[in-house]
Amino acid sequence: MKVGESAPEFTALDREGKSISLQDFKDRSIVLYFYPKDNTPGCTTEAIDFTDQLPQFQALNTDVMGISPDSILSHGKFIDKHNLQITLLSDPEHQIAESYGVWQLKKFMGKEYMGIVRSTFLIDPTGIISQIWSNVRVKNHVDTVLNQLTENS
Repeated sequence: MKVGESAPEFTALDREGKSISLQDFKDRSIVLYFYPKDNTPGCTTEAIDFTDQLPQFQALNTDVMGISPDSILSHGKFIDKHNLQITLLSDPEHQIAESYGVWQLKKFMGKEYMGIVRSTFLIDPTGIISQIWSNVRVKNHVDTVLNQLTENS
C-alpha cells in the first residue's frame, strides 16, 4: 500500500455481528488501525488512547476503527472491560490485514510466525490513503495521527 492509492474495500463484523464496510463511510475520513491482539498491554493502551481522543476525531469528520484477528466475542469483552467507544472489527482469516499488507512474518524470542504488524492508515473521504504509519510504537501515536488529520483539514 502507498499513500495516494485507493484503500482496499473490506467488509467485517463488529462486536454485535453487524457488517461494516469501507463504503459505509463515504464523505468521512477514517483512521483504520491494525493491532495484534485484544487485551495485550500495547493494544489496550492504543485502544484507550483512540477512545480518549475520539471526540476530537469526530469533530474532524473522522471515524476510528481497529482491526485484529480476534473474534467478535473477544472484541465485545475487550470493549466492555475498557469502556472503549471505537469500533473494533474482526478479521479472523486475516484477509483484510493481507489486503493492507500488514499480515507479515514476525520474529519474537527466536521464533518466526505470521501476524499483524501494528499499522495505521488515514483514509480520506474519497477512499484514498492519505497517510500510513507502519511498525507503530503506541506511545504518542494517537496524538501523531490526530495532528496529521488536523493538518490535512
